[in-house]
Amino acid sequence: MKFGTPDSPDDPMLLRGKVLSLELVRMVVDNAGPFWKTNEKYLEAVKQYLCLSLLKNSALSAMSVFQLLCSIFMSLISRFRSGLKEEIGMFFPMLILRVLENVLQPSFLQKMTVLNFLEKICKEPQVIIDIFVNFDCDVDAPNIFERIVNGLLKTALGVPAGSTTTLTVAQDQTFRIGSVKCLATIMKSMSAWMDQQLRIGEFSPGSSENLNSMDSQNIHNGEEGSGMDYELQFDTSNSDVTDSSSLEQRRAYKMELQKGIALFNKKPSKGIDFLMRSKKIGQSPEDVASFLRNTAGLNATMVGDYLGERDDFPLKVMHAYVDALNFEGMDFGQAIRFFLQGFRLPGEAQKIDRIMEKFAQCYCKCNPNAFTSADTAYVLAYSVILLNTDAHNPMVKNKMSKADFMRNNRGINDGKDLPEDYLSALYDQIVNNEIKMSADSSVAQTKQSNSVSRLLGLDNIINFVNWRPVEDKAVGANDLLIKHIQEKFKAKRGKLESTFYVVSDATILRFMMESCWAPMMAAFSVLIDQCDDKAATSQCLKGLRFSVHITSVMCMQTERDAFLTSIAKFTSLHSAADMKQKNVDAMKAIISIAIEDGNYLQEAWEHVLTCLSRFEHLHLLGEGVPTDASFLTVPLIESEDKSQKSASVLSSKKTNALQNPAVMAAVRGGTYDSTVAKASVSALVTPEQINNFLSNINLLDQIGIVELNHIFAHSRRLNSDAIVAFVNALCKVSMTELQSPMDPRIFCLTKIVEIAHYNMNRIRLVWSRIWKVLSDFFVSVGLLENLSVSIFVMDSLRQLAMKFLEREELANYNFQNEFLRPFVVVMQRSNAPEVRELIVRCVSQMVLSRVHNIKSGWKGVFMVFTSAAADDTRSTVLLAFETVEKIIRDYFHHITETETTTFTDCVTCLIAFTSSQFNSDANLNAIAFLRFCAVKLAEEGFVCQDRGAERPRNSDMLGGNATVHKDGFVSLWVPLLAGLAKLTTDPRMTIKKGAVGVLFDILKDHGHLFSQTIWIDIFERIVYPLFNSEMSTPNDQISTSNLPDLETQTLKPLQALCYRWCICNYAFNGGGW
Repeated sequence: MKFGTPDSPDDPMLLRGKVLSLELVRMVVDNAGPFWKTNEKYLEAVKQYLCLSLLKNSALSAMSVFQLLCSIFMSLISRFRSGLKEEIGMFFPMLILRVLENVLQPSFLQKMTVLNFLEKICKEPQVIIDIFVNFDCDVDAPNIFERIVNGLLKTALGVPAGSTTTLTVAQDQTFRIGSVKCLATIMKSMSAWMDQQLRIGEFSPGSSENLNSMDSQNIHNGEEGSGMDYELQFDTSNSDVTDSSSLEQRRAYKMELQKGIALFNKKPSKGIDFLMRSKKIGQSPEDVASFLRNTAGLNATMVGDYLGERDDFPLKVMHAYVDALNFEGMDFGQAIRFFLQGFRLPGEAQKIDRIMEKFAQCYCKCNPNAFTSADTAYVLAYSVILLNTDAHNPMVKNKMSKADFMRNNRGINDGKDLPEDYLSALYDQIVNNEIKMSADSSVAQTKQSNSVSRLLGLDNIINFVNWRPVEDKAVGANDLLIKHIQEKFKAKRGKLESTFYVVSDATILRFMMESCWAPMMAAFSVLIDQCDDKAATSQCLKGLRFSVHITSVMCMQTERDAFLTSIAKFTSLHSAADMKQKNVDAMKAIISIAIEDGNYLQEAWEHVLTCLSRFEHLHLLGEGVPTDASFLTVPLIESEDKSQKSASVLSSKKTNALQNPAVMAAVRGGTYDSTVAKASVSALVTPEQINNFLSNINLLDQIGIVELNHIFAHSRRLNSDAIVAFVNALCKVSMTELQSPMDPRIFCLTKIVEIAHYNMNRIRLVWSRIWKVLSDFFVSVGLLENLSVSIFVMDSLRQLAMKFLEREELANYNFQNEFLRPFVVVMQRSNAPEVRELIVRCVSQMVLSRVHNIKSGWKGVFMVFTSAAADDTRSTVLLAFETVEKIIRDYFHHITETETTTFTDCVTCLIAFTSSQFNSDANLNAIAFLRFCAVKLAEEGFVCQDRGAERPRNSDMLGGNATVHKDGFVSLWVPLLAGLAKLTTDPRMTIKKGAVGVLFDILKDHGHLFSQTIWIDIFERIVYPLFNSEMSTPNDQISTSNLPDLETQTLKPLQALCYRWCICNYAFNGGGW
């Protein structure tokens, strides 16, 4: 192919020939089959000829040529990237990033071509992953992926304020939308690749909008846009399948190295110390010198300053640096030019002196016959530097002549002159070809850096010149850049190809997100905030939506919360007066996230549920429905009585919604982080503001309440960890609603009851984790000062308990007791008698309707009634005792069929009722029911014997069918007897007499059920202490009037008891004494 000059499009025949040739090349590349894609000769031809053609044609400004170059380059990336790793690393910055990063003065068509190119490339998930793995994770390669994202970010942010640009407002807006679209496409591709690798089900965050089906069809058909690299598929000889751990190490090494380089460019000594501590370079001067000589990205000025330091270690480094250079066979001009390629001479004379002194010594060592001594080379080096500055500095008006140069260098060769021909040739060489030190490129980066270092990620090459863009013409690469890349091609020949890595571990996305999430966030957030264009905001929301998906699945909590919070703020639910269509679309995105990514949100559920709560609140305000606060200001019982009235006056309330304080607060608005809207009394609200608010609220009609309810119904599909996180977040949001001083609400509280119903059938391990959260929540809410809220939550808990007690519980489990724990805690701690009475009613209803299913729940039931026995409200005490009475009378066998501690709780409860201050009849009835309990125990055959003890030899004497009775139930009888014994010390005589009578009646009537050992324990622990307490009252203050009663109550039963003991002792001894 014949090449013209870069800016000579005047020859139409030459241009047409180029276009035709490039079209044919594109057809060949696009239609190359698997054989050509794996053939080494074909690949070598691509590297040697096609890449050279692309390189030279990149200098042309013809738009048609540039578009063809991009099309060919895209095909090479899609199909040959594994074999063209280094070529892509050179061409991508030159061809694509060079244009993308030109924000102020780009060619419109050229940059649109680049954006279209990037959009197509970004649609191929594997290409994006491969670019990051093979370039951004490679120390010797430029950060292409990171620079793509940052370049798109700069374009998305638009032209900085106050900057001069050739773009119109419309062109800048087109660039911004196009760049955001590319960023959203990147996130979509990363998301699709992650779902494929992790085998996540169908994921379509843009379900409301059909994504481009033609793109996906092209991928499957292998057309343009296909991400399949056939060389990767058929031949992996040049590829290395690696895991994310090694890539993480490479990426971390590169990032730490770049950190050290950045530190060096600010403070060289600190940078070197950091790199030595992190073991990126060795401790010896030779290692540091090699680093300074071979590392890309170092600021040449800082390298020169460090080499000129007088400290011991930098001085050794400078000597090692110069000693490593080979000047053998070079003339003096070539040697000094070669020497100054790696750094810029410092401005301090003493530093220059030290560097030039070492250079002169090294040059004479490599060329011993050049000068008589190193002093000659030292002086001549200074002269050459002065000549180079004088000849090429435009500020110097009077230039140094050749005669002046020769005169300045007389007698420097050990008192003799150097040959005139030698000095004349050296003068001409310097004047005609400037010695350009690498740091000179920094001068051209004042407005917008266009250096090759910035393009290729390298800092050891010179800057190409600025260009002046012309509309409809591409900005071509300059000759210096093309020359540099040609030199790199030549240097690469004969070297081993760099390894192309292939990754299938989705963990790599964590490193990708770490490098790009902040630019993505900035681009999406700024554009959606500043722009109302539906296409632009749709792309921003789509990008944020995919970002949430990736960060959620990858467990990147900080990044996930940042993206999700951004979407939540854009819903504008906290400031509905300013709501627009884009805010409604953001709310739709929140709902989509809740349904599709619920398993991965964890703590971020709180943001989602906060939005749902605010949405429902605004929806009710728009409908004119009375707020929850209007019902929560009175007890629930009264509100239930008024429920029918509220329906009849609904229309009138709707017409008076404008006077609703909640509407006023919503119109004033607030911040996203505020729990309530601004309630400043001084902020007046005009009718126009209210009308505008209501019209904005109508936008929310696009989202139905049914869709919100679907989120909560969908909770049953969440995994075990996700449902616990969901419930925890819902409880937090609900507590925020209920504690609002201006407008308490119960939306989330009602949803808590719903999701508990939905998830009650989960396995016990999961449900126990859920209930632990809910239990603490119900306790906290039940103890709130707002009486209506407490009553409502206790009634909600009753509904859940009724539902839960429908499930049978196996023996020796404790979950029913845990379920009823909130009732117990609130009963014990609440200061509201209404709440305590409601709890007793709720528990009574639950017990009487679900008595057959109660097992471990009996403990919680009796604890509630025990607390009620000490209540200071008469109705509560009587209601509790009536329920206990019915339980013991009708359902006693349910108490004893569970754990033995249940009966102990029952006895404790009855004993507590003996202390009631409201009803003496209840006190005595409690003691009577203790006797009834003993009768029931005897009827059910609960024999109190030692475990493993021998049966009585004459068991018939113990009555009836004792041989088939249960044995070993000491834990049932002993608490009963001990409780009665305790009551015998009660200061109230009626209680004392009743307890003594019942105690001895039980021992007399049912003593045959006790073993000999148990009898001995009864005498020692119950009977003897009883008489000691009776006869040994302190200070002998027993009233003589009470002695006949004591004799009747204790001595006579004692005689009968002794007789029973003799009979039992006779039986236990087999009929002998």
